Amino acid sequence: MQYDFDEIIDRRGTGALKYEALLPRWGRDDLIPLWVADMDFKTPPFIMEAIRRRCEHEILGYTVKPRAFFDAIRNWVGRRHGWEVRASEIGFAPGIVPGISSAIQCFTEPGDKIMIQPPVYHPFAMIIRENGREIVNNPLLLENGRYRMDVDHMREAVRGCRMFILCNPHNPGGRVWSPEELRRVAEICAESGTLVVSDEIHADLALPGHRHTVFATVSEQARMNSVTYMAPSKAFNVPGLGSSYLICQNPALFGKYQSFVSGRELAEGHVFAYEGLISAYSGPEGEEWLKQALDYIQENIRYIDRELRRRMPKIKAMLPDASYLVFLDCRELNLPQKELAEFFVDGARLALNDGSIFGKEGEGFMRLNAGCPRSILERALNQLEAAYRERGF
Repeated sequence: MQYDFDEIIDRRGTGALKYEALLPRWGRDDLIPLWVADMDFKTPPFIMEAIRRRCEHEILGYTVKPRAFFDAIRNWVGRRHGWEVRASEIGFAPGIVPGISSAIQCFTEPGDKIMIQPPVYHPFAMIIRENGREIVNNPLLLENGRYRMDVDHMREAVRGCRMFILCNPHNPGGRVWSPEELRRVAEICAESGTLVVSDEIHADLALPGHRHTVFATVSEQARMNSVTYMAPSKAFNVPGLGSSYLICQNPALFGKYQSFVSGRELAEGHVFAYEGLISAYSGPEGEEWLKQALDYIQENIRYIDRELRRRMPKIKAMLPDASYLVFLDCRELNLPQKELAEFFVDGARLALNDGSIFGKEGEGFMRLNAGCPRSILERALNQLEAAYRERGF
């Protein structure tokens, strides 16, 4: 079946955060929203059909995790990532960020140090602070338009850290970390007694020519000293279902975590969370839809890169290995960050993520969501070019 990713879907009036938050956050609602990380493609029809079928049984009661939930995850991570896991190593999470927040509360104490690698997904810093822990930064190094880890700095800075939150693949930079890089992280964290919590929500969005490596698969040290969070939400555009999960192959760590979340009534999901995940992961339709989506996203990213080079050369796209998120390097515009954000909003009438929210290392950058029909990107780049030329860049 050929899926149509060019179709424009009107999401206004549906409670869609991407649209409904424009006026409260930016003070105007005439912006093209290319910010929050969900896609403007239809949720796959086989997922919608599974939810409709479940609705035909007209009792939506309390629900337990069905066996098919575990089987779907085990088969999916086995096929996609070569990772052999048992059902007894899989737990439910109501979302990646709530799950990581639970891990912080479970495995660390107030005042403990937790390491992150800015510029990085901004809720990491938020939940560390809100849980009363101390942030330790291990900034990434930007070389030739790509981020790499500063492992020498990590080796020193990680001392005394109870936890390291890894973004794998990286958001906003789009790096697929290599097995060699991940093995070094595993060694360093094992030596320092630092638990690795790996956010792998973008794992299934590795673009053609790239392959995601699950952190827990790179060594025995990694397997026994990590908790991995995954979800179908980004890959299949179902973040509203809240169908995330964790995998932990250290029985002691897994048991401690499950006791923690069970005691807080956070270990079970709602009926549609299970149905959505099972339908995404179980049949050949999921693999085919995802392949077509990734091909389309890849072409979107190439379009952005090509047009920026041709029409706005002072704005450079950091080409991701994974995901539909593109970090735009705008440093050659020589604008203070506040003025840069205003240029995109009031000049180009675009809602992007301000790069500084990912840490001070993100200053001079903006994050653009390319998970949308090509015509939306065309209109967005036309508006950006008009603003670019008006400012005389």
